[in-house]
Amino acid sequence: MCWPTLEKQGFGVSIHYIPLLVILQIDPTSPSSPQNLILSFSISTTMQAQALLQSTPLRVSPLDPLQKHSLLTNVKSTSFATRRRAVISAVAAAPKREKDPKKRVVITGMGLVSVFGNDVDTYYEKLLAGESGIGLIDRFDASKFPTRFGGQIRGFKADGYIDGKNDRRLDDCLRYCIVAGKKALEDADLGGDKRSKIDKERAGVLVGTGMGGLTVFSDGVQSLIERGYRKITPFFIPYAITNMGSALLAIDLGFMGPNYSISTACATSNYCFHAAANHIRRGEADMMIAGGTEAAIIPIGLGGFVACRALSQRNDDPQTASRPWDQDRDGFVMGEGAGVLVMESLEHAMKRDAPILAEYLGGAINCDAYHMTDPRSDGLGVSSCIQSSLQDAGVSAEEVNYINAHATSTLVGDLAEVNAVKKVFKNTDGIKMNATKSMIGHCLGAAGGLEAIATVKAIQTGWLHPSINQFNPEPAVEFDTVANVKQQHEINVAISNSFGFGGHNSVVAFSAFKP
Repeated sequence: MCWPTLEKQGFGVSIHYIPLLVILQIDPTSPSSPQNLILSFSISTTMQAQALLQSTPLRVSPLDPLQKHSLLTNVKSTSFATRRRAVISAVAAAPKREKDPKKRVVITGMGLVSVFGNDVDTYYEKLLAGESGIGLIDRFDASKFPTRFGGQIRGFKADGYIDGKNDRRLDDCLRYCIVAGKKALEDADLGGDKRSKIDKERAGVLVGTGMGGLTVFSDGVQSLIERGYRKITPFFIPYAITNMGSALLAIDLGFMGPNYSISTACATSNYCFHAAANHIRRGEADMMIAGGTEAAIIPIGLGGFVACRALSQRNDDPQTASRPWDQDRDGFVMGEGAGVLVMESLEHAMKRDAPILAEYLGGAINCDAYHMTDPRSDGLGVSSCIQSSLQDAGVSAEEVNYINAHATSTLVGDLAEVNAVKKVFKNTDGIKMNATKSMIGHCLGAAGGLEAIATVKAIQTGWLHPSINQFNPEPAVEFDTVANVKQQHEINVAISNSFGFGGHNSVVAFSAFKP
């Protein structure tokens, strides 16, 4: 079989493109060819390619762009005086991480609103303690619903972050976004007047949501039905649409850079991180506030997921209802909140002497293209997404030793994720995998944001929070799921998975920052 040959004019170098292999030929007789040239390069190959290299005697063919070449061609050696041999090194090389400080993306701040409060350290302390934030819903009368519990936020206050008039008008989805975003900036040493240090035309906001302003939408529909269109609030449309969280936060801060929202159901936050990082890498922004927000624990939200038959009905013991990978799991538990990161180019962060909490190495997104709500049985979408994220991050699978799993506590989804993960990580020894949702529930569009914060805190502290409610684990999991008790673990590279209705897959990778 013959392969196409390209010749770089003037240097006497021909490159033969062969699947998974590259063979270079150098013609030292070319006038512009350097004398005593020794070429050594590394390429990535699969195991099959490595086996081929070991079993096949490679020979250098004479330089002739018109000649048909064969991989197994033997060529008579020519005189050393007229032709020097190319030295070819076909070595499997580890991917290379980004070195350019303009393209390296670091995390300099984190902010959240959660069932455990609005403070990042308190949130992670509760997680490390294995405390459940799940309880009976009391925001409305849920007594007639088959599921009557969730990760409901209680006692939320936006004092000092949102003025009184807007605080009364805004949907909780928007309130959570604004508070989390401003707290993240404070954490990044950009609170108050300190924001004057940055170029606001190069600072953007990308906070997404899966459901948008659901309370405002529901109230508007009810007003229309009961009292007519004249009673619909003029804020109905602006506060219901999904982009308004990013917009209001930017208006408040004066950030004029990239600004929009992404809505990919429960994969939303990771999609936002991925897109925000790419804005920085492409030089379109120095800094992005990115993450997700959600406030769907209202009658229409609860009823909708009940209709999907997606929720646990363990009403007699809500705190043990979210039990990822347990054989007795019976569905996910709704949660709510917001999780936001401040992402900056390393160059920008160092110029302003910012606190660097961790490094965003890379990420990937794709689609199962299979079913509205069910994951692919073969795990192809998820496994390929993980592989693409590692490639984007410049790390090998062997470097990953922590996974913050999507792990929602659904019958099909939990094992589908595990099976896909095992396709990428052949050896599970040394890899820890835990489930934040076991304690805070599934926060939908905000889930990836809150889980990214848990991942960064794990990198910082060296402690992994437990996956609680591991009573009867699935034998097929084969990972250390940090069952029920926290574990100390030095993280090399961490990945965080988020998947959403529609087959949306997303994976992001983090590590400790190393100059």
